[in-house]
Amino acid sequence: MSYESKTLKQFGMPAQKRVERTLLRILLKYDGAIKEFGAGEKIVGEIANEFALTERQRAAFLETIYRKENRLKKSNLWHRLLFRSADSLAKENLVSRPSETLQLTKRREWMLTEKGFDAALRLCDVPISEKENLPTKSFEVQKIVNKLIESPKAQDYDPFDKSKKVVKKTQQAVMRNRAFRLAVVEAYEQRCAVCGLKIKSPDSIKWEVEAAHIVPNCSFGRDDICNGIALCHLHHWAFDVGWFTLRDDYKVLASPEIQHLPTDFGKIGGYEIFRVLADQRAKIHLPSRSQIHPHRNALRWHRENIFHQQCL
Repeated sequence: MSYESKTLKQFGMPAQKRVERTLLRILLKYDGAIKEFGAGEKIVGEIANEFALTERQRAAFLETIYRKENRLKKSNLWHRLLFRSADSLAKENLVSRPSETLQLTKRREWMLTEKGFDAALRLCDVPISEKENLPTKSFEVQKIVNKLIESPKAQDYDPFDKSKKVVKKTQQAVMRNRAFRLAVVEAYEQRCAVCGLKIKSPDSIKWEVEAAHIVPNCSFGRDDICNGIALCHLHHWAFDVGWFTLRDDYKVLASPEIQHLPTDFGKIGGYEIFRVLADQRAKIHLPSRSQIHPHRNALRWHRENIFHQQCL
């Protein structure tokens, strides 16, 4: 038995396989990516709490002698176990290493791969069919997200994708759809562009906000960021059915039909959720980079084809 193994046993540290499974679950909770296990990182303490580690276990260390320099190096035992576990996951292609993720996101993080994402879902008893609706990153999908964000914004932008006429979706098409959702939600900082709502589910796995297509899927709208906007469930529905649209200056334009709603319609408690849209005409919350704002060609199509301009 190695010195490290003896020390782990001496302090009653959890088995590495258990730590690996916990890391996969935690990654799902943190949208697919966590920082390296440095001193002071919140994630280090959070996983320690999962195992109910004592202060003695958290403070334990390994001693390594550098013979050439004749000096002693001390390494935190818990940090070492976390690294060993993550490194083992990387060898199985379940996560990417921080050096790999750094090249992709400019952040040193452990990130789920598609294979790791599937494994994390199984551990959390979440159906694989839910994968497309979760805001979880994967290394492969993040590559597509980067391309969507970095693509130059064309003045003659065409918001239609005729290739969507193909009935059977390829794996690449499914991943691009997930990348679209991630890119849009991240661009708007996980909040609704209209009301500003930002909230996660109690298990921290799902964001309430959704990526809405401006030109919808059913009309072959493109899965790219210039044809997207982040909206909460309520405003997503209202946008899709034409209760409001956006002007070219990104101000809300509400349907005049709102004024003809019955008095008990469109309220949450006593709050007039739809009539406020008609009254405020406010500019939506936008990403900081103008290159990824909704394209005016897509907005124009929505105003002409979805928005209800006149009372019936």
